[in-house]
Formats: sequence, structure tokens, C-alpha cells
Amino acid sequence: MHQFHYVGPRLFCEQVPLEWLARKYGTPLYVYSQATLAGHFRKLDTAMAGVDHLVCFAVKSNSNLSVLRALARLGSGFDIVSGGELERVIAAGGDPAKCAFAGVGKSEAEIEFALRQGVYTFNAESEPELHRINRIAARLKKRAPVAVRVNPDVEAGTHKKITTGTYENKFGVAFERVEALYARAARLKNLHLRGVQMHIGSQITEVGPFEQAVRKVAPLVARLRDRHGLEFFSIGGGLGIVYQPALASGSPAWWRSPAARGIITPEKYAARLVPLLQPLGLRVLMEPGRFISGNAGVLLTRVEYIKRTGRKTFLIVDAAMNDLIRPAFYDAYHEIVSLNRRGGARVKSDVVGPICESGDYFCQDRPLPRVREGEYLALLSAGAYGSVMGSNYNTRSLAPEVLVNGRRVAVVRERQPIKAIFAHEKIADWLR
Repeated sequence: MHQFHYVGPRLFCEQVPLEWLARKYGTPLYVYSQATLAGHFRKLDTAMAGVDHLVCFAVKSNSNLSVLRALARLGSGFDIVSGGELERVIAAGGDPAKCAFAGVGKSEAEIEFALRQGVYTFNAESEPELHRINRIAARLKKRAPVAVRVNPDVEAGTHKKITTGTYENKFGVAFERVEALYARAARLKNLHLRGVQMHIGSQITEVGPFEQAVRKVAPLVARLRDRHGLEFFSIGGGLGIVYQPALASGSPAWWRSPAARGIITPEKYAARLVPLLQPLGLRVLMEPGRFISGNAGVLLTRVEYIKRTGRKTFLIVDAAMNDLIRPAFYDAYHEIVSLNRRGGARVKSDVVGPICESGDYFCQDRPLPRVREGEYLALLSAGAYGSVMGSNYNTRSLAPEVLVNGRRVAVVRERQPIKAIFAHEKIADWLR
């Protein structure tokens, strides 16, 4: 559920009308609901109360400092995949000792920085990585806490670009090779074998794949626990959200409807997994990102032109694929609604951006309400993998971000000045 809703004809974030924000701060504009972020975190945290656990928010989904600060204040840990993300967490007031450092390509500089900051664990993805971590830890006279990422070869049934748990993917160590790898790693004197980690993919909307993976990996974890004194088992992230219908799914009534019966919730997730995890007696780490931030954000955009070709109606907006790349990259669906609701017939429309690419679209042939030039639209469920994947393609500024808390509003990232885009570029001496 989320805090985006209509009050009469106007769309609100919590207690603030979105059209007021669009006019005040301009578009494209990201808007986040703090109540939604907190609500989703608390729901998962509460559901997993049956085991000792730590929810580590996946910073890659939304790395805005205010988002991270809000979650840190709730006790969140953080799943990081770069030294830069660790620096963000620290700047936001997060605790490095609650950080799990994931990723297949950690550099020596990143490992050294994370060791000095005291991260909770390195989730190692290969044997060469373990040797690198051990070597750096020896030089720093430290013992590095590590977990090996197990690839359980479980098909998550999600988009091929966000599946991570099969042998076709670059992530983790094959299930049947893990025990031997732990035995070898135990002989590396500057490693502390702290846990086991897995992650099978993203935007998984059914509990079945999670349960299958935990059932497969739990006996392995128990054996490794007994041999190496492990402390935790990370079951990864990947909990999916409702993209369609995103607006209706913000209502408590919708979650009691027949349409919602198959949708994953923290309660359904915990009911199936906690009984499998309790016998291990280990701390359980979870690394959700989209589940917490996805439906907590929207992207506002202005209709610049309406172009009719005879076959097509194009709504040309001021947001583009550089602001939200998911439709172009994943063929992802984002519900698109008007900030001022009206009735009447719907028109099949393509919502497209101004970038010189045919792939710069947010939807195609979708029935949408009639709108006029100068009106505003909201692309829902844009709080995860939205702003963080933004770029300056076509020398377009990164969009500003606003955080709403009740009636309070804060600009948590200013609109990027155009000159800042090329401020670090130089003209070669011989071209002067």
C-alpha cells in the first residue's frame, strides 16, 4: 500500500497536491512519500519477528540521502554494491556495521575502504574475490567478515535481466561447489567466515521461488554453520511490488479483494519462510529494495505537445528515458495517471519523451484519459530504479527529487544545472 491517492479530482502525495509540487518545482520531478517508505519497512520488519533478523535496504534501488536517513532512523541496515554506496550510507547517518557489501567486481580500493569502515560482511561471489579480500585484510592487519553467495540454480520466473539465481547468470558460486570452497576459505587466516548469502532475482511476485530456494539451501547452511561457526544466513531481496494497478493497490480494500490474493505480502512471505529459518538458529538478513521504495515514488511530467498522425496519438512529455529508463530497458509497465482526474472516453496513446531515440517511450497504445497541452501526468511506482538509473543523455539535467512527510515538503536533490553536466570536461590545449 502507498500514500498516493485522489482527493476529489486532485492527486495527492500524503497531504500535498502533486500539481502544486509540479508547478512549484517544475518537471520532470520525482516525488517520494516518507510514510510509504516507513510503512513498507515496518511491515516487513514486523512480519519477520519470528526470527532474529536485519532488513538491509538495497541502496541501488534508491540512494537519495534523505531516503537512506529515513530508513536508518528506523533501524535499517543497507545492502551496498560499491564503495560509493557505502559513502552515501555513511553520509546519511547509516551504520557501516549494518552494511552487507555485495557485487561481483569489488575493486581493491573498495574492499580496503569497506574494511576500514567496518562493514558487517562482504558477500563474496567467487574464490578469487575471497583471496583478494584475505590479502587486503592481511595488509591492514584485520580479519575480514565474509559470506559466500550461493547460486541455488532456482528459476525466479521474472524478467531475464533481473534473474540472478541460475547458472546462466554471473552471480554467486554453484551450489554443489560451496562446501569445498568454505573448507578452503577456512584456511585463509585473515577471513572470518560469518555467514552464507543467496539472492535469486528481483520483482518476484510469488512466494514459491523464495520457499524453493530456502528449502534447497537451508540444509547446506546448517552443515556450514556446524563446521565453521556461522552467524547469519542472508536470503537476499527480490520481493516484488504491484505495478498494475498501482494506484488501486494503495487502498487497503484492494488488498482484501480477489485480485490481490496471489500477490506477495510480507505476511505471506514470512508465513512460508520463518518456519524454515527458525531451526537454523541464525540471524536472517534480507536485502529488499523495490519492495520498500518502489511504490513510494512517482515521476511527474508535463505534456508538451499532442501529436496525431492518423494512426497514432502521441503525448509528448518533458520526461524522457534519461529520467526513467525502465520502460526502454526492461519493457517495464508504469501506470500513468493525470494529476486532475476526469471522466470521459479514453484514447489509445503513446506517451513519449523528447530524446532522439525511438525507444524513448513510457507506454504504447495505452487507453488514457484525454489531456491537453500543459497538463501534468504522474508515472507511478517510480521510487525504485528510477532516479538512480538516470543519465545526462542528450545533455539533459538530472531531475530534482522531493520528499513529502505529511504536509511537509523538502527538496532533497536540486535540479542539476546544465553547466554542471560538463563542468569537469576540458578542451584540449591544441584546440584552444
